[in-house]
Parts: sequence; structure tokens; C-alpha cells
Amino acid sequence: MAYLTFDPARPFDVIPLGRAAIDLNPVDIPAPLQDCHTFKKYLGGSPANIAVGLARLGKKVGFIGKVSADAFGQFIRDFFTRDGIDISHVTDAPAGHSLGLTFTEILGPGQSSILMYRTLAADLQLDVEDIDVAYIAAAKVLVISGTALAASPSREAALKAMALARKVGTTIVFDIDYRSYTWKNSDEIALYYSLAARNSQMVLGSREEYDLMERLMVDAPSSDAETAGRWLGAGNRIVVIKHGKEGSTAYTADGQNFRIKPFPVNATKGFGGGDGYASALLYGLLEGWTILDALEFGSASASMLVAAHSCADAMPSVDAIQSFIKAEKARYGDSVARG
Repeated sequence: MAYLTFDPARPFDVIPLGRAAIDLNPVDIPAPLQDCHTFKKYLGGSPANIAVGLARLGKKVGFIGKVSADAFGQFIRDFFTRDGIDISHVTDAPAGHSLGLTFTEILGPGQSSILMYRTLAADLQLDVEDIDVAYIAAAKVLVISGTALAASPSREAALKAMALARKVGTTIVFDIDYRSYTWKNSDEIALYYSLAARNSQMVLGSREEYDLMERLMVDAPSSDAETAGRWLGAGNRIVVIKHGKEGSTAYTADGQNFRIKPFPVNATKGFGGGDGYASALLYGLLEGWTILDALEFGSASASMLVAAHSCADAMPSVDAIQSFIKAEKARYGDSVARG
């Protein structure tokens, strides 16, 4: 069953909206952040990573966002351009605003954390005037990052983009993408997340992110089935709930659910996998695959990403993911991720 439909005549497959940032990952690892001296610079930010991931998979991708009017902003534009991502709607933030910086800490296999600097963040300066209905109408899918809802004017710009997407029939995917920075309080998080989730056709998030979104709606944390029923009832066709190392489950509008597990890897870090998962999952859905096949593809990409030092730089090709799945199944059996 096709839970999402896409207009094949549209020139762009996916346009993410939200933050593009800089990741600074330590080279001298494993070590606590205070003991690291050498860092490697990468493109970062969940929407930007998803854009790169989809472009590496051969999809036509655009981007809506603000970057700093400096060398780091040019770094983002150059990176996108090299991967074939359209930057016609990547614009400069007002003077004095800078790209978000994320310093990562890698303590050992799978043990990592992030330290974000987001004062006067350029991406949060996206304005309603930056939202072009013709650009949104040119896309099969609009991906909205929850971080874009954290402050004005980006909040209003994201909500306008969603309203226009519904008007022109562009499928909306809401990636909850919670980051504590910039949000004022938990009520604000719940209000804007739930507003976005009521206007999307697909929601992706961790169990903890759904709990944040639902805190004003229920007195106690919901089960996954209750959460899925709530957001499917609000009009979504697919609700994906992630549990990290325990895997993830996609709940669908016809009452089914599909579970997938991570592929076994030697993890370098604990971040970045979600962006590889989202981009590869969306690729599978755009290709018309079954939900389970698309989930497996997403899980494979996620496993490859947590084993890599970077996020965007390490986004794999279709052939690379297929080869990874084949090798993993040859080693562990066909049910390695689906069992």
C-alpha cells in the first residue's frame, strides 16, 4: 500500500527547511572534550544532513534556510553545490548572526555527546518573506525540522511553509529533531511541535521527543501504540518512533506496524545516524518501496553513519547501502534487522 503519494511531474524530490550548521568533530579520540586539541570541520545540522543524504542517493534536492554572511556561510553553499543541491533559497542572515557551531565529544564506541553554540543563530532568522510558494510547489516532499520552530522569525516561516505545502499538495514530513538550545520552556515545545504534527503527513521522532510533544495532551507518558494512534488520528499517514539501539517502528494509517532493528556495527559515535535513517527511509518511500524495505534501507544508512567520523561527509550512495545490507545479511542472516 502506498501511504504517501508524490507528484512525478515535480522537479524537486525533497526540500528540507531549517538549519545548516558547522560540526567540529575531534580527531584525537577517544577523549573528553576538554582534552581534545584537533578538530575536523564538517557540514552539520539535521535538515542539511538529510539534504546531503538524499542528494547522495540520487534525488533532486533543494533547501530553504539562512546562513551567515561570511566564510562559514560560503562553506555551506559550496558543500551543497558540490552535491548538486539547489541553493537558490539559501540566503544570508542579517549582519551579526552566525552559523551554529557543534563541538562533539567522542569518548569511545557509541559514547558521545554534543555541545552546541547557537547564540544569534543564522538559521533562526529565516523569515516569512523567504518562503516562496512556487518553490514549495516544485517539490514532492517538504521536510520541516523541529528546531526551526524554536524561535521567531524562523517559527513563523516554517509554519507558513507548511500551510503553503498543504495548499499546493506537497507532502510534509515533520522531523521532530529536538535540541534543548533556544527553546524557552517545555510548554512552548509541546505547543509548536503538536501544531506541526497536526499538519504533516509523516512524523519521525524518538520516544523522548514524542513525550515532549504530548506533555500538554496527556497526564502520563503514552505507549508507542497510543502515540501512533494519536498522530495518525490527526491526519498523518506514517508515524515513526525511534528507540536508538533498540530499533524503530513505523505505524501506518491502515493500522499496521513495522519494526526494524539496527545493523550490528562498531559505532564510533552516537549521533548522525538519525539523519542517515531519515534520508534513506525517504528515498525508499519516494521509490515506491514497501515500508519494511524502506525502513531496512534507513536502518542500514544509520548504522553506517554511526560507524563513521562525520555525518554529512559520510552519507552513502545507493550502491554502498545495498552492499552493506548484503554483507551484513551474509554474516548475520537475512533477519538481522527485521527479526
